[in-house]
Amino acid sequence: MDLTQLRAELRQEHKDILAYWQRYAPDSEHGGFYGRVNYQNQPDAKADKGIVLNARILWTFSAGLRHTQHEEYRPVAERAFQYIQQHFVDPQHGGVYWSVDATGQPKYPIKHLYGQAFALYGLSEYAHTTRSTPALALAKEQFALMVKHAHDSKKGGFVEALSRDWSPATDYIISKYENQESKTMNTHLHILEAFTCLYRVWPDKSVADQMRGMLHTFLDHIVDPKTYRMNLFMDNDWNIRRTAISYGHDIEASWLLPEAADVLAAKNPGDKPLQKRVRDVAVKMARAATTGLDPSDGGMNYELEPDGHLNKERSWWVLAEAMVGFMNAYQLTQEKQFLDKSISSWEFIKKYLLDLKNGEWFSGVTADHKVLGNDKISMWKCPYHNSRSCLEMLERLEHIR
Repeated sequence: MDLTQLRAELRQEHKDILAYWQRYAPDSEHGGFYGRVNYQNQPDAKADKGIVLNARILWTFSAGLRHTQHEEYRPVAERAFQYIQQHFVDPQHGGVYWSVDATGQPKYPIKHLYGQAFALYGLSEYAHTTRSTPALALAKEQFALMVKHAHDSKKGGFVEALSRDWSPATDYIISKYENQESKTMNTHLHILEAFTCLYRVWPDKSVADQMRGMLHTFLDHIVDPKTYRMNLFMDNDWNIRRTAISYGHDIEASWLLPEAADVLAAKNPGDKPLQKRVRDVAVKMARAATTGLDPSDGGMNYELEPDGHLNKERSWWVLAEAMVGFMNAYQLTQEKQFLDKSISSWEFIKKYLLDLKNGEWFSGVTADHKVLGNDKISMWKCPYHNSRSCLEMLERLEHIR
């Protein structure tokens, strides 16, 4: 594909994604945003509202405003910030609830670190874009609470979830407490992502120290040094409790890890050796992730389970991350195969995942390209993976001629 055409398509797709969310996401009755909207763009006015969805909306419109300077995105970012501030922030114990009901009342107040991380991510980007003093103050408070209550100062990393008052919890939501899965790859990846975003707007030593520690945690405990795939579920001592090959997370981490290392090394020359080590590992992770690409259509499969079963779902977020991950690998190696895989991922998205009738992306398709799911907006179906992939690609394509 001609790269000029690719830039034009991605710029338009980013605009289309945000236009969809501007039109269909705002909840005119209860404020904030609907917790669920189906493929026919019909909202479920009674659906609960999750912090992950709301924080990702905050990030998406803040980043969109910063990158494009289109002022039409500012009101949506402000709406998201205000809603999180008023309904998700716990006024008694700090941090954010996992979910509230349709009217904004606390529904599930557990302090899951995955949710805390996305709140920090959205707040940091909003503060970066708008220079909002209240947003930065809230981001700093969020960071401090996460480190104080959830960081394992002895073994490294962060515990998976805590109760509303930050005491130990037994409900881990995305992992199994009964199986001692107290540290997960997924939560750590998004904590690192949030710390990186915060460091851009507040380059404090405490944040740098946490980023450095998290990178070592990935290198020493999460990324397998033989296969360059990530272990998924671990206990407090980093013993593997359960795992699989998650192709989407592997390719996503292959660019998020060097992003963090680059941001860290830019202000701390002593981290240059760590930056080089992370980049080397990231390329090997991208190479390993290529085995998830289906030769029949170039789409990335979802997961290879321990019993050998291959989940061939082509998920919207996996394809979005594949596009960026392979582009990042191309930038690090100049190997054309990676550029080709990145562009092929976009071609797959255009052909099978874009809903040309009702807007946005389908959540996924089967191996024979039948549409899966029925949610354009949900607790997990958010505008962050796909809008971010457009922005990342556009920024990276500026350096390719």
